[in-house]
Amino acid sequence: MPSNDDSLFEVLRQWRAAGKPAALATVVSTWGSSPRPEGSHLVVDADGLFVGSVSGGCIEGAVIEAAQEVMQSRQPRLLEFGVSDEQAWQVGLACGGRVQVFVEPVE
Repeated sequence: MPSNDDSLFEVLRQWRAAGKPAALATVVSTWGSSPRPEGSHLVVDADGLFVGSVSGGCIEGAVIEAAQEVMQSRQPRLLEFGVSDEQAWQVGLACGGRVQVFVEPVE
């Protein structure tokens, strides 16, 4: 799958043109050694297909799950992951640090 933003947004446009629900996840804040910089994106469709990365694999599953919930509720969410997070044993950043990801439905 494409990895640069132009290709990622082209896939998003194609999904929306086909009438598929979609969500956009964006890294909005990092602390410590986060594997992806601020501004990194991940797009998700209603079937769980995704393009891009917000963590290099550490939290993608949790972000995809949240994106599917956001598509259903149509309410954006701010997610936070890190070593002191209550989800640390389920999803965590192997490199330490913290990352905030904003997930929003795409209309």
